[in-house]
Amino acid sequence: MLRLNADVKTDNAMVITCFPTVGMVSSIVGHYLIDHLELEYVGGLVDPRLPSISLIQKGVPLPPIRAYAGEPTCTLEGCTQIILLMSELVVPEQLVHEIVWKLFEWSKEKEIKAGVVIDAFAKTGMKANLNGSEPMVDYDDTEGVDLVGIGANEEMRDKLVEMGIPLLEQGVIKGINAAILGEAHRRGLGLMSIMVEADPRFPDARAAAVLIETLNALLPSIELDHAPLIKEAEQLELQLKEMMEGAASISEGQGTPNSMLYG
Repeated sequence: MLRLNADVKTDNAMVITCFPTVGMVSSIVGHYLIDHLELEYVGGLVDPRLPSISLIQKGVPLPPIRAYAGEPTCTLEGCTQIILLMSELVVPEQLVHEIVWKLFEWSKEKEIKAGVVIDAFAKTGMKANLNGSEPMVDYDDTEGVDLVGIGANEEMRDKLVEMGIPLLEQGVIKGINAAILGEAHRRGLGLMSIMVEADPRFPDARAAAVLIETLNALLPSIELDHAPLIKEAEQLELQLKEMMEGAASISEGQGTPNSMLYG
């Protein structure tokens, strides 16, 4: 169940999801958006089957799947606010479909406008290290950092093309991101996934920076120069490493499988 503060505005919101990805891209992007869109922590997803851990950041205990909200500029017609869902937790496979169903029922009740799934795939020839949840993507590998997009309906596919993001022609997406995309398509909802090529060996700040710059087409208020974007993303890498090391230690102490945490 998604529990948010009572005063959070949800009508006509765009939901951005940042669940574990290759190169920790989603975590870097999520933390960057929180800082630069001035999003506030407003709650989280509660399920008794999730591990009972808290991630500590600047002295504040946070649930493993948490929500942030704010009202930055959004270019999608009718969109007036942002809700960000993020986690460093790989959601257990047996919980994925039930959690996704509850999220979509909540989004229907709250009149959510659109959604963006932040994701990444491993560079050609590299293992993604996501414990079997990594996407397999057939893409045109160039010298730069490549992007591909997936649209749950025709409007979102057109938007991706307008943003200059090639549509993924063939691939396999797994885990909670796959379930979100599949359910959105079944319901004909305005949801897209933006996927970036990342190095799985370490938190990939450069891949995250490319994806963040791409989001400028949707959220122009985060437009920044490329150089400081990279510098700040690298600082976030260190913070995330420390946070994940602490979470892994707690997980081991409780007998929770390490495979449930990506880091």
